[in-house]
Amino acid sequence: MTDYAPPDTPLDILHEDHEILVVNKPAGLLSVPGKGPELADCLIARLEAAYPQVLLVHRLDRDTSGVMVFGLTPHAQRHLGLQFEKRQTKKRYVARVAGLLKAKTGTVDLPLIVDWPNRPLQKVDHETGKPAVTEWRVLKAGDDESRVQLFPQTGRSHQLRVHMLALGHPILGDPLYAPETADRYPRMMLHAEELRLRHPDGGRGMTFRVTAPF
Repeated sequence: MTDYAPPDTPLDILHEDHEILVVNKPAGLLSVPGKGPELADCLIARLEAAYPQVLLVHRLDRDTSGVMVFGLTPHAQRHLGLQFEKRQTKKRYVARVAGLLKAKTGTVDLPLIVDWPNRPLQKVDHETGKPAVTEWRVLKAGDDESRVQLFPQTGRSHQLRVHMLALGHPILGDPLYAPETADRYPRMMLHAEELRLRHPDGGRGMTFRVTAPF
């Protein structure tokens, strides 16, 4: 995190109403501030300039782009937070991963925990890890890389990154889990493409989608 140089791109607002704000987060920008003044620039800080009442609901990793929802009222923050906690939201990611995935679909069910000596890295740990499940589907398979859709059923830190690594197909450009590929790609090839949720005011189902930029 030492060479943090977030992109200077304008806010990409996907949806805004009296309760929620949905944004397309750029890759390379923290969701929330890190430790120290050099890590103060982040998506929620930029949003606060235009929406002082904005409240955090969930996060995306710095190097992941895509759909994020924020609350604009304490009620919305609670309502959305419970949806994430109870796994009622539906998330779909797209990624480019190393190597040829021979099966068309699959599920990774491997418990995860922080790798304390090497944090922020996470690791698979069958003794003390928390349950983590990811479903995946191949969109396009090649000898060198495959394009996949990822459907996290749980929301552990770095879940998709560690699960694809455990499969033997790390996400390309990942500075933490596939550093040998990081200099060959302009960014980590992971994008939060779609988020389905219920609106905090009335419970109407809503779907927000942004096509991957890679």
